[in-house]
Amino acid sequence: MNQERVKNDVGAGLGDPRTYAIIGAAMEVHRELGCGFHEVIFQDALEVEFRLRGISYFREKPYHVFYKGQRLPSFHRPDFICHEEIVVELKALSEIKGQEESQILGYLKGTGFQTGLLINFGTSRLWHKRFVHASKWLPEAVRIPEAIVT
Repeated sequence: MNQERVKNDVGAGLGDPRTYAIIGAAMEVHRELGCGFHEVIFQDALEVEFRLRGISYFREKPYHVFYKGQRLPSFHRPDFICHEEIVVELKALSEIKGQEESQILGYLKGTGFQTGLLINFGTSRLWHKRFVHASKWLPEAVRIPEAIVT
């Protein structure tokens, strides 16, 4: 049985006031700017909003990936790491597809963090999805048993 599972809006991420604060900041950026800008503009605006709201973050902090105990020369660079453990990946696309979800799942696996937010500013309404990644190094009791996508 595969020991790595993801559950959307369930488990450790559900009810976490930090993720709600991040989503609220993104909603404010979308309310002010709307859609139609490149992703980097939304990154810049969200960084300002994080500072205004006192949300701690790192922007595009590099995380190395390891393979069989060896550090690979390439690395992940998520858009934001908030509260030192929540991966936030931004998009400005007309539609989110599987590759964008795969990207944030890779970031969670690569960083070892459990909670991630995928936020899309590219539509008339802000779109977001919360991910909780339980990895094989967690005790069985806290592993998420299956993937649910809503």
